[in-house]
Amino acid sequence: MSADRFFTDPQFQKRYDDVQISVFTPKFTLVPEHFFEPLSARALLSGVTALSENDYVASEQVPELKSVLVYSNSIGESLSRAVAGTVLRSDGEKAAVLPEIRYMLSAIWEIPEYNKVVASFADGCLYLVIAQGRSLLLCNSYRVQDFVTAEYFIFMAMKKLQLNLEMTVIYFRTPLGTGEEMSLYRYFKSVDYL
Repeated sequence: MSADRFFTDPQFQKRYDDVQISVFTPKFTLVPEHFFEPLSARALLSGVTALSENDYVASEQVPELKSVLVYSNSIGESLSRAVAGTVLRSDGEKAAVLPEIRYMLSAIWEIPEYNKVVASFADGCLYLVIAQGRSLLLCNSYRVQDFVTAEYFIFMAMKKLQLNLEMTVIYFRTPLGTGEEMSLYRYFKSVDYL
């Protein structure tokens, strides 16, 4: 969607009870609450990803996991601020702009199956969250050149975690092409969208 259409589209002029704006950023880490110190957020994040000195670092509680998500939304930050200022909730407040991985971490617990796999694929990056029952097993992002490489990382993670592909439904938060979806159907029980 072009920028001019975004700001004139009637859908974005309305107010909604719930608004979720996500930024696809691979700059994140999940830290147990008892290890997290707000003053060390930048050091924690720079320990797992390269940060420039201009990168803004923020944190968000993840109560479902008794953890804190430390992240940088510096990729697309000005656009996400503009979107947050345009799309308002019904109560008049601006919507929070959070990393895609935060919404994936919330969505994983809404899945009824025992093996839970949530993925997003955008801008040359695969975001993957895997849980079994109430235990989070994996929360990561992978730089990929194409969807075949993304599938490789999905299959590798499933194999390492000893999860049966044929008994697992994979959920995507981003749209897939027909060919990509059909490719996954060859291995997974089902492919669904959140």
